[in-house]
Amino acid sequence: MTKSAEGTMPRTALTRERIVHASVDLIERDGADELSMRRVAAELGVGTMSLYNHVPNKAALLDAVAEHIMAGMVYADDPAVDWRDQTRTLARAFREVARRYPRSVQLVITRQPKSSVGLQSMEMALAAVRTAGFDDRTAVQLVRTFVAFVLGSLINEVSVKERGAPPAEFASELERAHYTNVRAVLPILMVHDHDSDFEFGLELLISAMAALPRNTP
Repeated sequence: MTKSAEGTMPRTALTRERIVHASVDLIERDGADELSMRRVAAELGVGTMSLYNHVPNKAALLDAVAEHIMAGMVYADDPAVDWRDQTRTLARAFREVARRYPRSVQLVITRQPKSSVGLQSMEMALAAVRTAGFDDRTAVQLVRTFVAFVLGSLINEVSVKERGAPPAEFASELERAHYTNVRAVLPILMVHDHDSDFEFGLELLISAMAALPRNTP
């Protein structure tokens, strides 16, 4: 980057993309409640009014953030693939996005009823279960169940990292409290394989889905 005639480094041009990226960074660091046009402008080192040349208002900025997050959900839509494999692929893709942007994903979910943002993945998920023969009400319930499962697994993963290891006297406390079952499996409880746990739960849900009545085999 070259210097201007005055000898100062020119500013990087303000774009919609830069605004969105700064917004995502702010949300992941401080939470969606802290997002404002003023805060984003401060992050970028520009005046607040300059943002309005690229996004008309905060609602439009939130939609742009949601679009950016869901654009990172890589999924090859192939109607010929068995619905079970489609479900696995969608769940894994959503999990990857949720792990990458845990706070922003919550924003995507809350924005969905207000706009078409994020509905592409919903469309794919509904197509998979409706094509499998599930009735419309069941299809919606299944998609909601899988979303809850993915988000729940993410919350558990984060909480494990925040809790850390239990104190050395934890086993003795369990014995005094007569928590014999917890004490018996404590070595297993203390080991967390989030990928394995996720895949176990995913297969459990798919097996439960396969046992539900459907209009077609």
